[in-house]
Amino acid sequence: MLHTLMSSPWQCDYNLLLRMLQADDDLLLMQDGVLAGLQNNRLLPQLLQAPARLWALKEDVDARGLAAQISSKITVIDYNDFVMLTVKQQQQMPW
Repeated sequence: MLHTLMSSPWQCDYNLLLRMLQADDDLLLMQDGVLAGLQNNRLLPQLLQAPARLWALKEDVDARGLAAQISSKITVIDYNDFVMLTVKQQQQMPW
């Protein structure tokens, strides 16, 4: 399943999201969801322990001026890669 975190991790049920993630899932951080991937963020260790593959949308990271602050353990992708994720994961859960 493709999970898309579009809101700030402080404005959604972040703990439920983390519990829902499975080993074959992908989690894309986009819009304000990219805040979850910031280095030195108290929520980041939990995110990095999740079994899913972690991605952040480049356009949203850049729009917020956060390119230098995103964890190196999260792969930054563009819209073309986002499309590929939607093809790969036929089910999607927005957060």
